Amino acid sequence: MDAARLKQSWSVVAGHGDQVPLYFYSTLFLAHPETRQMFPTNMAGQRDRLVTALGHIVSNVDQVDGLVGFLQDLGADHRKFAVRAEHYPAVGEALVATLQHFLAEQWTDELAADWTAAYGLVAQVMMEAAQAAEAVNPPWWVAEIVAHERRAFDVAVLTVRPQYLLPFTPGQSIGVSHPSVRSWRYYSPANAPRADGTLELHVRAAPGGAVSSRLVYGSAVGDRIHLAAPVGDRLGLWSAGSSDLLLLVAGTGWAPVKALVEQVAAEGSRRRVDLYVGARSRSEFYDSDAIDKLASSHPWLTVTYVVGADVHRPGEFVQAVDRALADGDWRSRHVFVCGSDEMVSHAVRTLVQAGYHAGQVHHEGLGTQWYGPAWRTAVQQPAAGDTSGGGHR
Repeated sequence: MDAARLKQSWSVVAGHGDQVPLYFYSTLFLAHPETRQMFPTNMAGQRDRLVTALGHIVSNVDQVDGLVGFLQDLGADHRKFAVRAEHYPAVGEALVATLQHFLAEQWTDELAADWTAAYGLVAQVMMEAAQAAEAVNPPWWVAEIVAHERRAFDVAVLTVRPQYLLPFTPGQSIGVSHPSVRSWRYYSPANAPRADGTLELHVRAAPGGAVSSRLVYGSAVGDRIHLAAPVGDRLGLWSAGSSDLLLLVAGTGWAPVKALVEQVAAEGSRRRVDLYVGARSRSEFYDSDAIDKLASSHPWLTVTYVVGADVHRPGEFVQAVDRALADGDWRSRHVFVCGSDEMVSHAVRTLVQAGYHAGQVHHEGLGTQWYGPAWRTAVQQPAAGDTSGGGHR
């Protein structure tokens, strides 16, 4: 298997853009129509994911150690799409047919052998990981919605109870899907693990978001949803050791940070925690009652609300990080940042420019969460000082 030849041929194929996934899925669904039900009705996002995944795999085909971990995660996670071992050959056939089509006269017997061998290794690692995962976790958990509160037009807070325990640590994300929607979106539970196993989810309906819109507008108490195994470790409190904390949040980025605050309370440590909650207007502080209750219950927690827009200063917008740095020097603390991509990008860039080092600033990877934070971290490999943020907030 010639790694250089694989990379060169993929660069040619990838140059055809959207035509590549369109041809691939058309070939797959025509030859194996039973696979269509595993994919969402709207395939636009799925097409991007295929190209991104293949690009990452081929780009790292000569770095086996790093690639194996990525493929193992991918294989275990694919179980939630009801992917089984018998589906892998069908995907391999469609992939080879797609490559042959776009490479045309550049397609050779040597390339065919290279790609067949490469896909065989990929499929083997993914299938073995899926089989190993079966002994640890189910493909998904069925959970009942036991509370559904609309906190704003586009924001809902849901409490869900899995049929059996779903273990996670604060700061992780779990996949969420509604049975009527063949798509998954990742959310961080807004609570530390509870004795009753319930999870609190903060959901903002994203424009065109099938899962988020269904959860906010089309779900009610008694409905059942599906949950996938937790992923991600970049927002875990362990990474801060015993240090004091500075927490910067905006929007539903408050959810994982709320879980971290509960964890600090449960561990009984003597940390000092300063929380800055940002929003464009006061009406967007959708969970202020819970925030104020936490602040009044724990003397080690100080909360500052930051309203971005000021009628007296039109055109200016103040974010949580701007107010925090104006208030003091926090360089002895570990900083956790969570919000929209734009909010986290600004915060990380501002902190780096102010002299904070990468090891003390914690945030998720940049981009839409379709496989969760672990996926984004793997495929993007952000450079030092990159301005990445949590895409699902």
